[in-house]
Amino acid sequence: MEFLVQGLWRGICLLVTADPAVMEVALLTLRVTGTATLISVVIGIPLGVFLALRRFWGRGAVLSLVYTGMGLPPTVVGLWVSLFLWRSGPLGWLKLIYTPTAIVIAQAIIATPLVASLTVAALQQLPPKLKLQLLGLGASRWQLVWQLLREARLGLFAAVIAGFGGVVSEVGAAAMVGGNIVGETRVLTTAIMLEVSRGNFDTAVALSFILLALAYTVVAILTITQQGRRVA
Repeated sequence: MEFLVQGLWRGICLLVTADPAVMEVALLTLRVTGTATLISVVIGIPLGVFLALRRFWGRGAVLSLVYTGMGLPPTVVGLWVSLFLWRSGPLGWLKLIYTPTAIVIAQAIIATPLVASLTVAALQQLPPKLKLQLLGLGASRWQLVWQLLREARLGLFAAVIAGFGGVVSEVGAAAMVGGNIVGETRVLTTAIMLEVSRGNFDTAVALSFILLALAYTVVAILTITQQGRRVA
């Protein structure tokens, strides 16, 4: 337990003193995970709305595919993204392998099924007659979708939080496509993994507390926004 106390104290000291190396890794983590979450929301929510409100042939198969994506192993995502972005891969000419952009792509693929699935669940939990009532009042298609999203906004916020949680804790894909390069692609999760492999458990614990503090701050902001809108 001693190294846990030492790690916690060291993590606090690193934050209080704004250690440049730690701040660089933390800011890159926030930028990468934030961008990946935003992309997953932009893609996942419209996809979830489409799957929840439209009926078409093969819808069940598509839903099953999206639900399966909720448990998509990060290492599998990292492998396939690496194969596509590698120099000899189909997208190798973009030269994105071992860059923050590659991490964003992998993490967005991980988070999008989470956001889409929870969006579907949030909309399907609405009263079945609500759609008919809105149509009976003369709502257009876009007005109908907008009002349904407003009614399901708490579930949508939960989808965003789940998407962020899925990427901020991810390490396998980030290490595979980013390479854990110091000053370029090293994020908090890959830094923790590196320190553990070196046997520097106190440093790993310190970084883990910083990661938890970062995740808690972002989720707390989203939760307060969610609950505030609920009261309003």
